[in-house]
Amino acid sequence: MNNLTSPLGRAINSPPTRGLADGAAPPASRTTMPAPHHDFPRGRAGNEPSLAEQSALYDAAARAALQRADDPADEITARDNQQTATAIQLQARDVRKSYFKGTHEIPVLRGVDLELRAGEFLAIIGQSGCGKSTLLHLLGTLDAPSAGEVHFWGHRIDNLAAKSRDRLRNEEFGMIFQFYHLLPELSALENVLMPLMIRESWWGYRVRRRGYIERAKELLDLVGLGHRIKHAPREMSGGEMQRTAIARALIAQPQVLLADEPTGNLDSATGEEILQILRTLNRERKLSIIMVTHDNGLAARADRTVRLAAGKVVEM
Repeated sequence: MNNLTSPLGRAINSPPTRGLADGAAPPASRTTMPAPHHDFPRGRAGNEPSLAEQSALYDAAARAALQRADDPADEITARDNQQTATAIQLQARDVRKSYFKGTHEIPVLRGVDLELRAGEFLAIIGQSGCGKSTLLHLLGTLDAPSAGEVHFWGHRIDNLAAKSRDRLRNEEFGMIFQFYHLLPELSALENVLMPLMIRESWWGYRVRRRGYIERAKELLDLVGLGHRIKHAPREMSGGEMQRTAIARALIAQPQVLLADEPTGNLDSATGEEILQILRTLNRERKLSIIMVTHDNGLAARADRTVRLAAGKVVEM
């Protein structure tokens, strides 16, 4: 497997450690390629995909035929039916989460019910420590609820096997954090490419590398960093690091963007720029977004706002 903390060049030039399907032969019973996960409704009607995007669609279909046999996440990432614009995309059902300090139970979420519809920009507000980030981590399968269920396109995902949850996060969920979490030894371009390096085999990444780099450059241009692609995080401002993190979250063409206090570590002017980027992604690309924030002014810019209080969600 790729060494995730090594520079990009060293990782892609190391000897291959696995084949396109981790050494497993393609299933003999499957004679047709399943649709790639990009066939989910993405709200891009009328926009002609670039050559890099067309290549990525084909690559995803080829990977699906080779790698996704008998995986529970197939039902989520390779659908036959098209979802409507009003469909519930991501849902928490009576979700509860407690932590323990010794034998003492500390309840954080006490039965959260929440729905995100396709193409919606949803803001979650609440006081510090009320469990906003915890809820976001549960929705993104970074953590598991103590009770309750999380569903994506009607399929339960909180109880998937670890490998399936990892793939779901890599392909369908983009995540932005308050503290960026960029790898310090990599450039902006290399940080953006990292999710694709994680997804692919050594050989698969080398074959598709040129198209992936083109896509990463397009995203860095989108967030206003086309001139900073070779700069390391230590050479960037806080706003530039967060923009890089946004481009990284978008590189796998996710369906849902989960943003945990994306402006919390920035000044007001830079925070406004980040919010404008998120708003544009939502309106022009119909990207579904859940943003956690303690700023009521930022939350008011979303399509819908809910408040988390006493471990439960209240509609505003």
